[in-house]
Amino acid sequence: MPPSPSPCPSSGEDSGEASDDSSSSSVGAPINNLPPDALHNILLRLPLRDAVSCRAVSRPLRDSLNSPSFLSLLPTLRLLLLRHPRPTPNASSPPSLHAFDPSTRRWLLLPLQFLPSQVTSFSPVSSSPSLLYLWLDPNPPSTKSLAVCNPLSHSYRLLPPLGSAWSRHGTVLAGPRGTLLVISELAVMCFSPLQNESQWMKHALSLPTKPRSPVLIKETLFTLCDVGSAWRSQWKLFSCPLAGLGLGFGPRQGGWAPVERHMWGDVFEILKRPRLLPGSGGRRLLMIGGLRSSFAMDAPCSTVLILRLDLERMDWDEAGRMPPEMYRCFTGIGEVRDPLAGPGAVTVGNNKVKVFGGEGRVWFSGKRVRGKIAMWEESEDGGTGGEWSWVEGVPGYNEGVYRGIVFDAGFTAMP
Repeated sequence: MPPSPSPCPSSGEDSGEASDDSSSSSVGAPINNLPPDALHNILLRLPLRDAVSCRAVSRPLRDSLNSPSFLSLLPTLRLLLLRHPRPTPNASSPPSLHAFDPSTRRWLLLPLQFLPSQVTSFSPVSSSPSLLYLWLDPNPPSTKSLAVCNPLSHSYRLLPPLGSAWSRHGTVLAGPRGTLLVISELAVMCFSPLQNESQWMKHALSLPTKPRSPVLIKETLFTLCDVGSAWRSQWKLFSCPLAGLGLGFGPRQGGWAPVERHMWGDVFEILKRPRLLPGSGGRRLLMIGGLRSSFAMDAPCSTVLILRLDLERMDWDEAGRMPPEMYRCFTGIGEVRDPLAGPGAVTVGNNKVKVFGGEGRVWFSGKRVRGKIAMWEESEDGGTGGEWSWVEGVPGYNEGVYRGIVFDAGFTAMP
């Protein structure tokens, strides 16, 4: 049996503060006699989780680590947050999220008990440094609300309400300086504190077809569109600067435009049902899909391929290819199927797979692969291949397919 997830570092009463007895017994410890500047210099060399855990050691350490200005200097902790298919909290299970720390390969529990008591369920949908965005289901049932919170400081704020259709069909993307986008098939709703903190602004998308897996890299939106026919898909990449949506990022200029180069050739033809994820460092764009065995319309897939677009040089290369033995775990022994097929695809059995992540790591989950997810890590030098491995002991697994988002937990921003 996998070990139970350990609690993630938090703030306040739930952080395991030291008792008065333990504080008094450690007053004479040499570290407690250090000047505040020297003590802060030591603590700043620790990872976030270790530094926050030091609050349970003694009262002087707790006082040093309760300063918001000091906590904001600590580096963030990059986590993968899982979205359970049916995340419904109850009295015996307080609101929380399962998180995976890739640096230690440990599962953590991120408490969310500070959310309003009338919330019956919640789902994380996007993040920016230190801030997490969630859809909240209220009780009694009504329109879902979007909330922004800092799980470590136990603080949250509700955003202006949106219609129910946006929560069911919209893709939520967090941008710089508090900007939030909810993208649907025909329009994008924009919230920007730079312009108006009380309402959303609606903009037409002006794309040829429904956007697929839109992502935001720095201040530019990227998405895929199927511009083919009912008999054959033909994918194209489109981009749009945030300034093109009139969000206060300088003079309004530009709009959606195809991103294409003659030298790319058939790069969009070799993948089945591709999707996009942000690459590492804000300089790369990842495209993941099933690798076609041929250019025939109904050609099966032989594995999963990860392509990488360098946004400075504007050229593609192969970043990773799922090993055959790992791919067979998603498709079933003896079957050659597309693991990225949508719910309407004709397949034998159930091999639906979700792809999520970004920033140098991609995760894959599926119904056939119970209790674990596959992980790809980009090589440090940006070379081809990367590292493939299994992440075991996925907590709370029952039925359904997990999804997930990357979250940089920290104190650098507050709602």
